[in-house]
Amino acid sequence: MSEPHLTDGGPEQAPGLDLEAGRVLFAQLCRFFYAAQSIDQLSAPLGPEIAFAGRSNVGKSTLVNALTGQKALARASGQPGRTKQLNFFNLGDRLTLVDMPGYGYAQAAKAVKKDWQGLMFDYLRGRPDLRRVVLLLDARIELKPSDHAVMDLLDRAAVTYQLVLTKIDKITPKALDAKRAQARALARRHAAAFPDVVATSSETGAGIEELRAVLAQLG
Repeated sequence: MSEPHLTDGGPEQAPGLDLEAGRVLFAQLCRFFYAAQSIDQLSAPLGPEIAFAGRSNVGKSTLVNALTGQKALARASGQPGRTKQLNFFNLGDRLTLVDMPGYGYAQAAKAVKKDWQGLMFDYLRGRPDLRRVVLLLDARIELKPSDHAVMDLLDRAAVTYQLVLTKIDKITPKALDAKRAQARALARRHAAAFPDVVATSSETGAGIEELRAVLAQLG
């Protein structure tokens, strides 16, 4: 796959993606239908699931809202690092979007292991219909030990995950090129990481159509 490059309108989509399929899927009604705070509260899967993970304040809930075109579907906690439940959203009876708790508020890998060793890891490891984890990275800042800890955890759980850069409207095109290259190199070093990286901005809409198309392939 050739390297996407930047235009005045932002990063171009990767070739071969069906943008129309992504548009149609994410135009469907998306609604919250349940939350789980323990493994025994998890119901049977309705179908393919896509989980969204990332550090607190990385823009996870905002990205879910941008993908679905709903301003208040997913809501960020007023206290970063406090939400511990999995929130499930039904997208047109075709995909289930799972909003995972933010990690790394304490900025320590040990905190991630403690927070995620129960419900989060059990969910990742034991959910047969989980197609992919979308792991969000803030394009403005360097990776933290907590990011590396979660990638190692996903490798051990043997769950395929894809790196998605957020807030790319806050950096220069040159900085974005460097960040994308760094993220792709990082993905190549992890067994469970999907090789392609999607760069997004929930503010401008850059990369949203591309990510919709990527996720539509999994439904």
